[in-house]
Amino acid sequence: MSYKVGFIGAGNMGSAIMKGILGSSMNSEVELYAYDSSEAAEERAKAMGVKGLESEAELTAKCDCVFLAIKPQQLDEVLAKIKSEVTKDKVIVSICAGVTDDNIASKTIEGAKVVMVMPNTPLLLGEGATALAKSDSVTEEEFALVCRIFGSCGIYSVLPKDKMKEVIAINGSSPAFIYLYAQCFIDYAKSVGIDEKAATDLFAKSLIGSAKMITDSGKTLDELITMVSSKGGTTIAGLEKLRANNIEKAVKECCEACTNRAYELAK
Repeated sequence: MSYKVGFIGAGNMGSAIMKGILGSSMNSEVELYAYDSSEAAEERAKAMGVKGLESEAELTAKCDCVFLAIKPQQLDEVLAKIKSEVTKDKVIVSICAGVTDDNIASKTIEGAKVVMVMPNTPLLLGEGATALAKSDSVTEEEFALVCRIFGSCGIYSVLPKDKMKEVIAINGSSPAFIYLYAQCFIDYAKSVGIDEKAATDLFAKSLIGSAKMITDSGKTLDELITMVSSKGGTTIAGLEKLRANNIEKAVKECCEACTNRAYELAK
């Protein structure tokens, strides 16, 4: 069976997902279409072999599964343009932060089939971490297709739909928080005369290796911290400063602020 999958929005996130599909075994079972108000973005999609269409409405009419790869602030305008083409057999996939299935249904049709998705920018490298939830009207077969699409460009986890705002801090926004953390270490390295590229390479590889230890070592986070922390050593001295400056509180407040903003965007 061939599925017609369309993307309204062919920017970084949309093109990353399309690239994942094209580079996977799904390529043979999916026909890809795209529309973007930016001619340059649409041309990039066409260069990958994706068929371009003339409008949001034309794309919605043609496709079985429609990805809204747009910013939340663009959503109302786009939904108004596609409303007449949304039917109960079409699946709408939204990557808009904080937006619920009820919100999309209220602006299209009652009982709209909606999959809510929180991806992250590592999708651009095929290393994405995506959270997904679905409305009750989406069938298991339809949901499995969307899950496979995100599996083609990283990993995915299925969550209850009432946790899709809370998860944004964990995977959607967290790359920015990690980059800020990394910048602090690299700035310190430069301040003590260590070459910036060397510091960047060493710290980035430490992040990659540490992540692999979290996922593959079978040890808890506390056990992993203990492995690095010799009694009376350098790591303990650093950890004491992080805790004295209440890193746990800073991270909690960061996540809460992220979640609160998601609820504001949903209104």
